[in-house]
Amino acid sequence: MNAAITRAQVHFIGESCSNDETYDATATRLLKDQRRLSRFFEQNAEPLGLIAGQVAIYMLSVCIRIFEQTGGRMRKVSGTDLQAAQKRVEPMLAALFPADEDFATRARGIVTRAQPHVLDEVLWALYVRPQDDDEQADLEPQQKAMVYVLLWTAIEALDANWSPPKGWDPESFVLPEGAEATPEV
Repeated sequence: MNAAITRAQVHFIGESCSNDETYDATATRLLKDQRRLSRFFEQNAEPLGLIAGQVAIYMLSVCIRIFEQTGGRMRKVSGTDLQAAQKRVEPMLAALFPADEDFATRARGIVTRAQPHVLDEVLWALYVRPQDDDEQADLEPQQKAMVYVLLWTAIEALDANWSPPKGWDPESFVLPEGAEATPEV
């Protein structure tokens, strides 16, 4: 497991994706570059319904973008990598569910998650983010929980395939002046 990308950096990159009117082209490129991972999402998000599936795919692209913008080297996620990630996540699912009002709290309490700040940003986007955005989908609790589990699996696989930049110090990240502070989860 790699050192954690800071919450401030994760939130800054995530919000940059949301505010970028041209992000769709970037998302398409990122998902194409990680085709095995995006196919895994398409297959596993289908039972969640169209909107939840689209949310999951979009959030996957943002998670990939966080790794890309942090720098270093990212190998393509393979089927074997996904199986290994599922094996890391599955034993913890019994302690995570049901998909009730305490789901996000239990998820944050799992200390063995790869890149916990990325996953906390996912939880923030699914459970806390202000609902005044017309473009934001309102998902059912079970859908939110399943989107989170899919993204958790993806983050485990991505982190296992990511080599941070040489000499990288996650704590050296400083928010640009005027950037939004990191929200509490």
